[in-house]
Amino acid sequence: MIEDKIRWNERHVSRPMSDDANKTLVKYIEHAKVGQALDIACGTGRNTHFLCEKGFDVDAVDISDYALDKIKNHPHVSKIEADLDTYNITPNRYDLIVNINFLNRRLASQMKEALKQDGLLVFETFIVAHGEFQMPTTNLDYLLRKNELLHLFIGLDVIYYEEKIETNRLGERVKLATIVAKKS
Repeated sequence: MIEDKIRWNERHVSRPMSDDANKTLVKYIEHAKVGQALDIACGTGRNTHFLCEKGFDVDAVDISDYALDKIKNHPHVSKIEADLDTYNITPNRYDLIVNINFLNRRLASQMKEALKQDGLLVFETFIVAHGEFQMPTTNLDYLLRKNELLHLFIGLDVIYYEEKIETNRLGERVKLATIVAKKS
């Protein structure tokens, strides 16, 4: 855990994220009932802040104490410093779960169980990419395979799904999978 915390603290210092909320989250927020939200691997809080503005009470979870310190103190935000390799999500607690640019397959079934009836999931992360992509495929444990995201969330009602190639804010070409799904 200490090594992961150090690595993520260094990454947040050297490659800070934009302050803008994830585009898919912004586009599909109206599908979520305002209530309790979970922002997994929240980083410096770009999505946490957006959710607060929309009226959600947010549990913002990350291993990086540096990143969590960047999240504005707000009565509707609970900052949770935790190693997501061992963190467990409380069942039937959330109206919305957001997971952007992070993958821990162990948490997928917990996310499904943690959603309340009609709860919304917004999940986007990287797919294995080879060839002309600038981001190296380092550890396949943290990269999805083609259509894997759909399989991880079988049982939820899919509102939107896409696998695409994008250029990130650093000019790197990346492959992403995105799902927006609801628990019925």
